[in-house]
Amino acid sequence: MSISSAINAARSGLQVTSLRADTVATNVANAGTAGYVRRSISISESITGGQTTGVRSSGYVRAGNEAVSAERRSSLSDLSQSKILSTTWSSISTRVGDTADGGQLFKAFSEFETTLADAAQTPESTTHAASVLASANKVISEFNQLSLLAVDLRREADTEIGAGVDALNLALKNVEDLNGRIAASKPGSSANAALIDERQRELDTIAEYVPIQTAERHAGTIDVLTTEGVFLVAGAARKVEFSPSSAFGPEHTVGNGLLSGLTVDGLDITPGADTFGAISSGVLGALFQVRDEDAPGFSAQLDTLANDLVTRLSADSIDSTKTPGEQGFFVDSDPAAGAGIAARLQINAAIDPNQGGELRRLRDGIGSATAGPTGSTTILNNLSAAFTNVQPLNASGLNGSFSSTETIAHFSSIIGQTRISRDAVLTSSTTQYDALTQAEQSETGVDIDAQMQDLIFIEQAYAANARVIEVASQLMDILMEL
Repeated sequence: MSISSAINAARSGLQVTSLRADTVATNVANAGTAGYVRRSISISESITGGQTTGVRSSGYVRAGNEAVSAERRSSLSDLSQSKILSTTWSSISTRVGDTADGGQLFKAFSEFETTLADAAQTPESTTHAASVLASANKVISEFNQLSLLAVDLRREADTEIGAGVDALNLALKNVEDLNGRIAASKPGSSANAALIDERQRELDTIAEYVPIQTAERHAGTIDVLTTEGVFLVAGAARKVEFSPSSAFGPEHTVGNGLLSGLTVDGLDITPGADTFGAISSGVLGALFQVRDEDAPGFSAQLDTLANDLVTRLSADSIDSTKTPGEQGFFVDSDPAAGAGIAARLQINAAIDPNQGGELRRLRDGIGSATAGPTGSTTILNNLSAAFTNVQPLNASGLNGSFSSTETIAHFSSIIGQTRISRDAVLTSSTTQYDALTQAEQSETGVDIDAQMQDLIFIEQAYAANARVIEVASQLMDILMEL
């Protein structure tokens, strides 16, 4: 090798070493940047005319393992879903309470049972009769408020679905734009690597809402599909369609068209739908489950409990003055309306002074025209017995034989068990996601200690190449003196 060749080789070494130093500096500076993937310089021997002429860089290399990243994104979809379901059921459980902490519905039933028994002991007491009416109103208030909670959960979920779809469409459009910029950039360049990092962050945003997979295309571009195989980005981004709703009664469902589903180019991807494209998890999967399954199921259980209460205290054997078949102490204000009785529960107007009734009918009978003996306990005892008698119940997931108060305890227990189940899924999902995140970080993250060690080698290489140039220069000076 000639002296000039040695100088050129060392100069190429200095150039590559400078790039390596710049890369280390960039890695260290972005060690805490979310979504940043560690870079390195790809180095190869430079050969001209069959002779080695030094070293050259063929560009930046992004660290990573796409299989691990894809699995981590899938876990992110599951984690996003479990967070929403856990939060939802925690809210429901807190509101309903349980027998241990004395939830408001359980307290209301217990108080009604107590005041009814007290009134049966002293039928002449208007104070005890008024207490029965007051405790009954608390029961009704709890049913009404819990029914509104179910409606609010559906409304909030629907609103969040709309916001989520907007965020999803924006992220899909961003991926389309980034694909174009990546294809136009130089492969292996710093700009190319930065654009791919940015696209990875957009993919993470998408994965929060729906579970996805990717397919590589030409010039570094990718297509994005749901895990079920529906294209979200195929060259161009496809728009996910959803129409927010304003009413959320028991009759409002996706099946009858009163609530919006989720579509892509006319293809139904609504979570829970009987189609191949139905989304299985993610934020949207959770929100649709809350809106269309969990909240309606909770509402149906409230209706079952309210109907049981009406039915128990409407038995013809309780009150001989009542027209056979008519409702008793508690009534459904619109029986023909079907589902939604918990929101329509009322006290029979005949015994409610606020509705023009007479409180004495609690003792004398709903159909009594005149006051009866003040010491009569028959109807009050019958009401108390009907409330405390153990009767079978088998509807909306409430199965067994219970007294009225026991049905509430059973209901609270089911709510609590569901919350615990959702919390357990969240814990499992979090553990899995954290493990996959750590696995991905070990592949793509910046280890400061390792970078500092690389920097020492870079410094040594730079000094060595500079020394070669210095020695070659001295040799050239000697030759010039000859």
